This record gives sequence, C-alpha cells and structure tokens, in this order.
Amino acid sequence: MTTSAARVLTLLEILQAGGVRSASVLADRLEVDERTVRRSIAQLIDLGIPVDAVRGRYGGYRLAPGYRMPPLMLTDDEALAVMLGLLAVRRTALVGTSAAANESAAAKLRRVLPDVVRRQVEALLETTDFTSPPHVSSGPGTDVLLALGEATSRHRPAAISYTDRSGRTSERTLLPYGVVVHSGRWYVTGADSSSGEIRTFRVDRITAITLQPGSFDPPSTFDAGADVVDRLERAPRAHEVSVRIRGTAEHIRRHLPAGVAGVETGADTAWVRVRLGAERLDWIPPVLAAIDRPFVIEHPDELRDMVRRLGRRLVEHSDG
Repeated sequence: MTTSAARVLTLLEILQAGGVRSASVLADRLEVDERTVRRSIAQLIDLGIPVDAVRGRYGGYRLAPGYRMPPLMLTDDEALAVMLGLLAVRRTALVGTSAAANESAAAKLRRVLPDVVRRQVEALLETTDFTSPPHVSSGPGTDVLLALGEATSRHRPAAISYTDRSGRTSERTLLPYGVVVHSGRWYVTGADSSSGEIRTFRVDRITAITLQPGSFDPPSTFDAGADVVDRLERAPRAHEVSVRIRGTAEHIRRHLPAGVAGVETGADTAWVRVRLGAERLDWIPPVLAAIDRPFVIEHPDELRDMVRRLGRRLVEHSDG
C-alpha cells in the first residue's frame, strides 16, 4: 500500500468517527498540510464515498448522513467484536431480530475477512457458549427498540400498546426518559399518560409504538438506570422478605444484585437488612447458605421453616 493510499484510509477512519472535522484538524491528525487533505478528500469522493463539505465558521468535512461503512474496512479487533456481538444476540435473545438476519450479517462479515482472521474467528465462535439460558423467551422487536431510541433522544411522546404480566392490553402515551438493559431485559422508563406518574415498562411487552407530534422536557437530573433498578426492587410480589445479615453490603451484593434485593445499613454497621419481593421462596434458602454469614429471618415465617428443612437435608446428605 502506498503512503497516499494509507493516508486516504486513515482519513476515512477519522471521518467514520462522526462529526465535522476542519481541514486544519485533519491536517494535524494526518501530519500533512491542508492542500494534501483536500486532495485526499477528492480521492475518497472518486472512490464513491460521499464526503460533504460544510461551510461556515465551524465548517469542515464529514461523511454524508446515512453512509454505511463497507465491512472490509473493519480491523481484526473490530471484526471480532462484531462477530461476538452477533453471537451474544443470538444466544441471549436480548434483541428480537430473526435468526436469518443474524446469520446473514455474520455470513457477509465472514466473506470479507482475511483467511487467517476468518479461521481464527470461526474457531473461537465454534468453541464459545453461554453457561446461562436467556432471561427472556424473545427480545423486543428491532422496530420497537429503534422507535424508542428515537423518541427518547428527540424527546418525542410515543403512543404504545402494552401487554402486562396478566395478559391485559392497554393503549397509553409515554414520555420516555430513558431505555435501560438490566439483567438481560430491556426497560423503558418515563411519564405515563394513564397514571400521570413515572412508570417502567418492559420493552418486550410493547407490541406497537408510534411517535407523536410535539416534544417534552425530561427532568434534568433523572437517572434512568437507577430509577429502573429502584422500581424493580420495590415492585410488589407474592412474598415480602426481610432478613438481617451480619456482613457487608458488598459481600451480599455478590449474591443478591441490585434489582433483586435492597440492602439497608443501620446504626449497627456489622449487620445489614436485606429486603426483597419474591413470587416463590424456594430459591432464597440456597442463596442465604451461599452468602455464608449469620442471619436472622424477620419475615415471613414460611421462609424460616424452609431454611430449617434445607439445613436438615444438608446434614442428612453429609452423613450419607
């Protein structure tokens, strides 16, 4: 590759990062003069790559909106990152794209990889798996995710059709403040027209979405991630559990992450209180055993009985 060709590819890589770059900035990055930058820009245009010249005080050069980078321009590291991303989407069902779309994208990428890199990537993918099943049966549809992203970014109201956990469908208008991925699920949080309150919705339960005219101003200090975690912790369940554990919040969080349980500290710093809601209690005794710290079950009594039964079974098994 000639020095001129290498310079043109480097220029393309800089422009692909987005934004408008002035001729002087590009010249500094390429370590050439501005005249050489203009010649390199002309070479990109001759190759069919649309480069816009933006006039004005803050003008410069940028790739035309909508231009899609050919996969051939990916570095080895970038190609591996994309292939692993495709694998993760397929194995975890994090997004509801079709298997055909996933395989088609992977096939296109494989075709343009150098032979050595392709063999290495395929060997890694063939021997890679996920040890835990997906959290959801199917992820949200691509059209819903993209529309929510646009509504959130542009502060546009969105009319949604939503099916709750009991199967009831409702129509409502949402002012989306943020989209959050938590524990393998997508959530959107914002102001809900039906209740007049801030609500959190599972995105995979949104069956239709339409952006509405107008705009809104989201709260300037709103933390969507923290809000989703807090609401999941406080969501009503069949059983409300409270346990005092002698240990640190950091140690307990390894077994009961945020979104599953709330951890409270008090005057006695040696003990913390764990509160959580659960539809079933049978999974909690093994978790308490795994935490391996002294604990006191405050409620419910049923959980206390289940812990005692587990303890007796462990003793019986250890005695053979």
